[in-house]
Amino acid sequence: MSLKHSERYKNIGIKISKYRNKKNLTQEQLANKVGMSYSYLTQIEAPNVVTKMSLEILFDIADTLEVDIKDLL
Repeated sequence: MSLKHSERYKNIGIKISKYRNKKNLTQEQLANKVGMSYSYLTQIEAPNVVTKMSLEILFDIADTLEVDIKDLL
């Protein structure tokens, strides 16, 4: 995988974690609400792992967390 945007992906994961915690949701609860696997969400949120995600997943996460997509970018 190209590391060109790795810091951006890591920052998105950190922001997802921040907003998830503000909503008092566990990773498992957010994953279930979004309709994604728990393990995929843990990879997205892990600050030491670069995990790509589709815009669709990002939109679904933003909608579930009730934040504007730009807040995750």
